[in-house]
Amino acid sequence: MTTIDPRALVSPKAQLGDNVTIGPFAVIEDDVVIGAGTSVGSHALLASGTRVGKECRIHHGAVLGTQPQDLKFHGEVTVLEVGDATTIREYATINRGTVDRGKTTVGSHCFIMAYAHIAHDCSVGNHVILANSVNMAGHVVIEDYVVIGGLVPIHQFVRIGRHAMIGGGFRVAKDVPPYILAGHEPLAFQGLNIVGLKRRNFTQKALDGLQETYNTLYHSQLNVSQALAKIKGSGEISDEIRHVVDFIEKSKRGIIWNRK
Repeated sequence: MTTIDPRALVSPKAQLGDNVTIGPFAVIEDDVVIGAGTSVGSHALLASGTRVGKECRIHHGAVLGTQPQDLKFHGEVTVLEVGDATTIREYATINRGTVDRGKTTVGSHCFIMAYAHIAHDCSVGNHVILANSVNMAGHVVIEDYVVIGGLVPIHQFVRIGRHAMIGGGFRVAKDVPPYILAGHEPLAFQGLNIVGLKRRNFTQKALDGLQETYNTLYHSQLNVSQALAKIKGSGEISDEIRHVVDFIEKSKRGIIWNRK
């Protein structure tokens, strides 16, 4: 049974699934879709173009699907898509897309903490954790299972690879390859994300392969192109190592480097 507090403002043009709960003073605009079992807290705003999946938890004061903070936006119809079982805490803000991508996307089983900001045209994968006050500029791509500490600003067009972890308070201005820990100022490679990868049941063989790959990339005397050539020429490589190579080869901003 869907429950709407009488003090909430819900457009009759919004689509609410079964067992949705809308708290007091929440505002649900036209062209909003909310999946079954999702709860929307008090004073939250879901603006037109917002699509929220099933069993999500949207807390007090969160603002979803508002217009991009981007001068190239001229009122075109775009959307924000949020997957299933994602939690969005107090006062987090997520803008919808621009004509460039047409949408901003946040995956399933994510945890977006208080005061975080996800800007226009960003793509956030599944099982991502953004701690308090992470601030993403536009067009950022975050792959699955990434963890980002609090107070981290992320430059526009940056890409962060799957299973990476970034320490709190550090600025992300370049791409962060998959499976690693990153910290320091300027942001630098700190090693493999061993604890996180073991928690996600990576085999020792996979960990050893990734360790060797990043030793070649960060601890040899080779430049990036030479290191990638050596990695690719080392024989049959795993899916994880292939993803590392593909990620780096597609980097436009360049990757973070090793701390001197």
